[in-house]
Amino acid sequence: MAKMIVKRVGVFSLAKLQAVIGVGLGLVIGIPLGLIMIIFGAAIMSGGSSSATGGGISVGIIGLFYMIGLPIMYGVIGFIGGAITALIYNVASGVLGGLELELENADTGYTAPPPPSQWGAGQYEPGQQQQYPY
Repeated sequence: MAKMIVKRVGVFSLAKLQAVIGVGLGLVIGIPLGLIMIIFGAAIMSGGSSSATGGGISVGIIGLFYMIGLPIMYGVIGFIGGAITALIYNVASGVLGGLELELENADTGYTAPPPPSQWGAGQYEPGQQQQYPY
C-alpha cells in the first residue's frame, strides 16, 4: 500500500465536479417532483371553473420549473459550493498538512519498473566527447 497526501485540490476541477453532481441531484429530485405537480395541476384544472383552470395552470408552470429550473439551480449552487470547498481545503491543507490516503494497486499483473542501469564502459556519459565508429 502506498501512502499519499493530497496537498492541493484544483478549484475549477472540484467546482465542475460538484456542478455535475448538483445537476444530477436536481434531475433526480426535480423530474419526479415536477411530474407530481403537473399531475396535480391537471387534476385541479379538471374542476371546470375558471379559477380552478388558472390555479391548475400555475401549478403546472411550477411543475415545469421544478423539472427545468431545479437542475440548473442545483448545478450553479454546486459549482459555487465546490469552488468554496476547494479554496477552504487548500488553505486548511497548507496549515494542517493535507489529507492522507492509502492506495493499493488493483492491477495484480503490474510490477515495478526495473532500476535504471549504471553508466559503464562504452556507454555515453554526459559531458564527455562521444566517439562514433564511422
